[in-house]
Amino acid sequence: MPTIEQARSWYHRDDPVHGFDHVERVVRLAEELARQAGADAEIVRAAALLHDAAGAHPESGEGRHDHQHDSADVARRVLTDEGWPEERIAAVEHCIRAHRFRGQERPRTLEAQVLFDADKLDVMGAFGAARTIGYALQAGTPIYAAPSKTFLESGKTEPGEAHSAYHEYLFKLKWVRERLYTEPARRLGEQRHRILCAFFDQMAAEADGRG
Repeated sequence: MPTIEQARSWYHRDDPVHGFDHVERVVRLAEELARQAGADAEIVRAAALLHDAAGAHPESGEGRHDHQHDSADVARRVLTDEGWPEERIAAVEHCIRAHRFRGQERPRTLEAQVLFDADKLDVMGAFGAARTIGYALQAGTPIYAAPSKTFLESGKTEPGEAHSAYHEYLFKLKWVRERLYTEPARRLGEQRHRILCAFFDQMAAEADGRG
């Protein structure tokens, strides 16, 4: 099993979105969800430690949009070196490839569902709001911009329209609760969803002079 100190070396120290503090929260959440749901704790812990190990930081360039595949490749190398059997390496790889909200691969195993849920819980609540703002700053986009009618109807920005942190909330974050798989995550997600929505609704109200 990779150690915490070993895993720390795979992540950018100054990344407010996919840095090691995010990984530590996901590990704690994933281990608790695995305990409650009856998932394989070793598979879940390894996948949580490695899920953003490559390609998630902005310096990675365009490849960051498929960082789940790069991170799965890192996991295979690390676990192969540790002597893990092939079927368990493949199980960890699937967890990592399936953890993206926008990814094409859906979590088919309980362990993959646990990792998906743990990662998504960290884009909800107070940390979810903070990470979304951090991502906007990394990307050079505004914290808030009024969404166009086109975006509200289709999720696609008009020419010249910035995809602000508020856009990301409308496009993704407010729907994350509906995508959670496990019952323990859905219970945790209710409060986090309310906190997240209250924050961004207040942001919009203040921007319009209503709050």
